[in-house]
Amino acid sequence: MDMTAVADDSQPVASESDLDRTVGLMGALTVGVGTMIGAGIFVFPGLAAGRAGPAASLSFAIGAVIALLVALPTAELATAMPKSGGGYYFVSRSLGALPGAIVGIGLGFGLVFASAFYLVGFGEYAISVLSEAGVLESTTVTIGPVTAAVLIGVVAGVGLTAMSILGTENAEALQNVVVGLLLAILAVFLSVSALDVLGIYGDTQRATGFAPKGYGPVLTTAALVFTSYLGFAQIATIAEDVAEPDRNLPLAMVGSVVLVGVLYVVTLLIAGSTFEPDTIGPMGETAIVEVARVYLGPVGAIGILIAGLLATLSSANASILSASRALYALSADDLIPPQAAQLSHRYGTPHFALTFAGGVTVLLVASGRTEVLAEVASFLHLVLYGFICVALLKLRHERPDWYTPSFECPGYPAVPVAGALASFALIYYMQPLSQLLGTVIGLVALGWYFLYPDEIALNGGST
Repeated sequence: MDMTAVADDSQPVASESDLDRTVGLMGALTVGVGTMIGAGIFVFPGLAAGRAGPAASLSFAIGAVIALLVALPTAELATAMPKSGGGYYFVSRSLGALPGAIVGIGLGFGLVFASAFYLVGFGEYAISVLSEAGVLESTTVTIGPVTAAVLIGVVAGVGLTAMSILGTENAEALQNVVVGLLLAILAVFLSVSALDVLGIYGDTQRATGFAPKGYGPVLTTAALVFTSYLGFAQIATIAEDVAEPDRNLPLAMVGSVVLVGVLYVVTLLIAGSTFEPDTIGPMGETAIVEVARVYLGPVGAIGILIAGLLATLSSANASILSASRALYALSADDLIPPQAAQLSHRYGTPHFALTFAGGVTVLLVASGRTEVLAEVASFLHLVLYGFICVALLKLRHERPDWYTPSFECPGYPAVPVAGALASFALIYYMQPLSQLLGTVIGLVALGWYFLYPDEIALNGGST
């Protein structure tokens, strides 16, 4: 492995792909939307509206703006380097092998951690749907030493991994169907509840003013809920699978942030207008279910629970697929064992990388303790986003011959500078434990970078 390799004029970036480009614009868009449209609707509304009331919608709007400050530079880099690995590939080719290794290994960890968190959530939503429908008397069901929710998450993880191994088009087809159903359910819920809040239909449910606790909590809440936007970069991670990358990558990245941002803002306006902050805050993760119950009764509650089921499934599906592509890119650069870069002769997928990513995810799900891992995943993604913006600044300054993006980030250099500063600044507001674990993973990646080449030499040369 070339320990000092960086992209320069003599190192063009190949545009051809070893993987089959089977993912179209809709598939790429649903990867981004399906990964992001989770926490902002099914986890944070109670906490956010409890802090700021309807003004929490401004917090999500601020989060969307920050996400766009990173999505636009990412889109430019992706059209210049439409390769698997996304942020890892961009950073390693612009800033060098060492920063690339730290970011790439961190990205792999982050995606696996996030996948496990989503699958546990999928199991919990499945049990909640059965309980709300009267099939189960309690949401606490155990089967042997594990809960039924964890067991459902494990089965789902195995199924998603197997499906992706059998062809990326399978993962894309599932993502399109799941996200389509999810958006349809949310469209019905948001339309009915918005008409009610506005007094156009039904009994007006507006319970509070726009900012009952002032505008002070808006910024602190924005730092909290930004994790809801950690997903658009997954589109860049699977860039080598995307057809017509020059067109589809920018449209999918920017489009997914805008679409999800609008849904988040409308959802928080409705949730914050339905209950007083002191009432909705203690509801926690069930807040959006109770909001749906107000406007659509038990059917609405079940519908939102099904939407949560679909959201966690789509997030897990996209994250497992993205994690395998991050491993594939690391292996292609000799940073991890070569098996991860091997493709199935029959299906054209990185079957070893998918098996490893899915296998580790399933083991983490079986442990049942994934909450902290989710925030560590956010920490690692924010580090990645900051470095992506720095990578764009460096490449625009140097302009190597091979750097010919078909899409250019508007507002340069203000946009990438602001994106980098915002990404690194948000890390400051995270829990100390998450900051510590994220730093430890960075140090592990650093150690691996220096030790793994020595292991290759001891075993007879380069991989």
